[in-house]
Amino acid sequence: MDESGTDYLELADWRRRLGTLYAEVRALAASDPVAALEHWRATRQVLYREHSQSPVPRVARSTFQARHFPHDPALRFEVPVLRDTAPPPCAAPSGPTGPSGAGVMETASSAIPMSIGQPLALRRVGWLGVPFPAGERRLGLYWIEGYGGGLFLPFRDATNGTETYGAGRYVLDGVKSADLGGNAATGTLIIDFNFAYHPSCAFDPRWACPLAPPENRLDLPIRAGERLV
Repeated sequence: MDESGTDYLELADWRRRLGTLYAEVRALAASDPVAALEHWRATRQVLYREHSQSPVPRVARSTFQARHFPHDPALRFEVPVLRDTAPPPCAAPSGPTGPSGAGVMETASSAIPMSIGQPLALRRVGWLGVPFPAGERRLGLYWIEGYGGGLFLPFRDATNGTETYGAGRYVLDGVKSADLGGNAATGTLIIDFNFAYHPSCAFDPRWACPLAPPENRLDLPIRAGERLV
């Protein structure tokens, strides 16, 4: 992105449109997750092709076609945010506590690498025990540090480097309004891997993107969401 006022306004518009899209997706998915997914795919396709802040290089936008795995209803979950299993000695619970130990236990701030540039400061705020058909796997849930912040859930899996981008994909990024919802009262989040998407650097290396940390590298293929081939 060029350093001009116009470009910042265009970036704000990109984020505004994503925020509207995810609000529509949450409303649709309550009764028809398939319709919500189709709407998400179609709208993102238009943004990829037509918006000035598309991560797709300008010369490739007019013919760009997003690729996706088939919809898999077994990869949509509502899961509790679990307390951290190894908190610092002085850590204390924060946020709501739900059933079976659900809730958030904050840990010390850390950083994860970026595709280019300096590491991104964040805080792990809990864990998600995701009951995949192949067995439960645990993923770290993060809060991006800095003004405003936002929940963040990147992951890597066994499709990376062949069917999907080598550095992983995202399912939740509160800074960009990419949020499928949840229930604050019970301490749960909706995690639907059919909405997994590639970071901007998958399309053009000039973009700086946070990379999934080792604790979020799954040992199984997640054939849902965006794919490259």
